[in-house]
Amino acid sequence: MNGDIKTTAAKLRKRKRNFKIACVLLVILIILIVAVYAAVSFIYNGYYFSITLDKNLYLKNKVVIYDDPKYKVYRSVMQVESLDFFDNISEKWLPDSLDNAGGSHNGESYLAYTFFIENMGDDVVDYYDELIIDDVVKNVDEAIRFKVYYDGKDKLYAKKSIDGTPEKGTIAFKDENTVLRQKVTNFAPGEIHRYTVVMWVEGNDLECTNNILGGELKVHYDFKSYHKEGRK
Repeated sequence: MNGDIKTTAAKLRKRKRNFKIACVLLVILIILIVAVYAAVSFIYNGYYFSITLDKNLYLKNKVVIYDDPKYKVYRSVMQVESLDFFDNISEKWLPDSLDNAGGSHNGESYLAYTFFIENMGDDVVDYYDELIIDDVVKNVDEAIRFKVYYDGKDKLYAKKSIDGTPEKGTIAFKDENTVLRQKVTNFAPGEIHRYTVVMWVEGNDLECTNNILGGELKVHYDFKSYHKEGRK
C-alpha cells in the first residue's frame, strides 16, 4: 500500500514538473512571437519606401530634398505613403501622367512618388544616388518593377530573370540589393533635379506566381556626397 502511495506521489511530482516546464516553454514561445512581431512592425512601421539625404550634403553644401516646392526645408528622411495591398498589374495599365504630380500620387496597385533635390548653396556639388532594397519577404522582388524618372526621362528596372538575363525591356538591378546607382556631377547653385519613382508587381513576369503572395518589400532612395579629384 505504501509503495502504491509513493509511486502515485512520484507521478504527481513528475506531472507537475512537466507542467511547469511546458508553461515556461509556452511563455518563452509567446515572448519570441511578440518580439518577432515587434521587430517586423519596427522595420516596416507603415512605410515601405523612404528617401534619405546625407546630412553632409546639407551642412556643407546646402542641398535639400522636398516634395513640395513651397516647403523647402532640410529633412534627412522623407517617408512615403504606401499601399495596404499590391495586386499584380501590367506596365501598360499605368497612366501617362506619372511624372506630372508632386509627393505621393499612388494608384490602384502601384506606388508613385515625386520629389526634388535642389542646390541652395553657393558651390557646385557632386553627389550620387542609390535605390536600395533593405528587406524582402517571400522573394517578391523577383517580380517587382521600378520605373524611375530623372528630369523627365524614365528608365525601367527589374531583377534578372531565372536564366540570368535582364527582363525584356528593363535594366537589370545593379546587384542583389541595389536597383540603381547614379553619379550626378556639376550640380550648380540654384539647380533642381526632379525624380519620380513608380513601383509595382509586374503580372507578366514569369516569377509573378502564388509563391510571392503576401510578400513585402522595403526600399529607400539614398542621396550621398562624393568627392572628385581636386574637389572637396
